[in-house]
Amino acid sequence: MEIKVNTALVDQILELPEAPILIDQLNKAWKKEQALRLNFYNEISEMCKSEFINGAVIVHSPVVIEHNEANGNLYKMIDTYVVEHNLGFVGIEKILIKLTRNDYEPDLCYFKKDKAQQFKAGQKFFPAPDLIVEVLSKGTEKRDRGVKYKDYEKHGVEEYWIVDPFNKTIEQYCLNKGTYELILKADDGLIKTGVIKNLQIPIEAIFNKKSTNTFVKKI
Repeated sequence: MEIKVNTALVDQILELPEAPILIDQLNKAWKKEQALRLNFYNEISEMCKSEFINGAVIVHSPVVIEHNEANGNLYKMIDTYVVEHNLGFVGIEKILIKLTRNDYEPDLCYFKKDKAQQFKAGQKFFPAPDLIVEVLSKGTEKRDRGVKYKDYEKHGVEEYWIVDPFNKTIEQYCLNKGTYELILKADDGLIKTGVIKNLQIPIEAIFNKKSTNTFVKKI
């Protein structure tokens, strides 16, 4: 996907007398960051959830039970529906998304069928998904609402859901002309996605395993 560049910022840099020096410093910093990124690829393990964000390796600590249950319930519902209707591929936690600068392992992600059909056995890196879900924790909320939000938006992820497992709420952001708009923030009712055909999930079921199982049985 082609990323739109802030041409105004480029013009501002080029107007500076020290522009050549600044550009040289940026090139050196970029080469150093890319070397670190390559090392990240060589060192990452299936045993540990880790991400490469703005030149730094982020290793995630174990999640609390509320986080695990919300993510597991949502995965069970979406994956069951997608498999039943042959709509693509749903990944959970250890799918490494490789974007222009950064690499993420979202809590949950969905790829439409046209993308999923291109995946190969043994594939390790994946393109931008069509839907990403991040479940908040104290250690990740700033990134989930900050750099990840901006990166997913820039790379055309059609929908981004932010789940708060403690307050039992979900936020749904949808792309509109390249910018995320908050479509829904709720703790009850249904969440309807335009990315997965005809899917409507009871918000309560994200946080209640019995409701999750009831929903799955109806699929």
